Amino acid sequence: MLQVGDEWMYFAVVFLLTLSGTRSATGASVLTASLYVFLVMFRFPPVPLEQASRVLRPNGLSSDVPVVAHRAAGHDAPENTLAAIREASRNGATGVELDLSFTADGVAVLLHDDTVDRTTNGSGPISGLRLAHVKSLDAAARHRLRCIERSSIDEGERGERVLWGVQIVPTLQEALQECIKHSLTIFLNVKGYPDKAAAALAEMYRRHPVLYNSSIVCSFEPKVIYKMRQADPHVVTGLTHRPWSLSRHSDGTPRTPSSWAQFWSELLDVLLDWAHHHLLWDLCGVSAVLVHKDFISLDYVQYWAGRGVEVVGWPVNTAVEKHYYQDLLKISYLTDSLLEDCDPQY
Repeated sequence: MLQVGDEWMYFAVVFLLTLSGTRSATGASVLTASLYVFLVMFRFPPVPLEQASRVLRPNGLSSDVPVVAHRAAGHDAPENTLAAIREASRNGATGVELDLSFTADGVAVLLHDDTVDRTTNGSGPISGLRLAHVKSLDAAARHRLRCIERSSIDEGERGERVLWGVQIVPTLQEALQECIKHSLTIFLNVKGYPDKAAAALAEMYRRHPVLYNSSIVCSFEPKVIYKMRQADPHVVTGLTHRPWSLSRHSDGTPRTPSSWAQFWSELLDVLLDWAHHHLLWDLCGVSAVLVHKDFISLDYVQYWAGRGVEVVGWPVNTAVEKHYYQDLLKISYLTDSLLEDCDPQY
């Protein structure tokens, strides 16, 4: 819930801005009151703190920082595969982050991109491919540690690291069973498909009640989280956020060459950032915010702690960054590698 002081301040700002724009005290009062009623009627309360703690601080961890393998640690193994989940467990991860997508016949599978081109030997949008075809693809085909063909080894490449053979794109059901088997916390990242994802995940929670205390549903899209809370209000949820994501790429470069379009996209970024910190988290009743590592500080962690919300950083990929999170911030983080420093995956 919003703190009392926060609520008065936010609604006072809305009232004053509306008053300055409309010059009508009555209109400003009606709009402000309507916004307040909307929040009271449609906001979801967060799940109990004890349940959220079991997910975000598993096994009663208070001093040790939970480490989550981003895409099941795609630098160490083919991302979003059962092999990556097993490898993350072997390498000491507390949990894994998995990306949810859907095939043309509506089956939930693990895939980060809209297409299968980057990670498999296939091509085309995942939404246009049926499960039978997706299952025929090799999810390790383009991984940096792809198993070397025997002919290449015979020709003098014995010194190269040989690890991963053919891997199958797993269904959500297969991945969850593997995670449960290894007692891993699961961060389910949903990109789009709010209604379909909420229905599929609600069914998974019905089949596997252990997930209520071992998983969290996350998304950049507030609508996804709100739909998830509607489908099952007992699920732990989190909003993912990277400031300036609408106006700039992950490397900081502008998304558009037009200065006018860039201005408006930056204005939208400011509004979205304000909404994330003052409105959306409360409306959805989230237990965590997953924020890009470059925007997290001790003050930022304390800001959210005062609202009963955990901060999770991503992607934390160097030894220096990991020490900062473990020793100073003492918060969970997502990493692309549990073994070595590496470049971030977005």
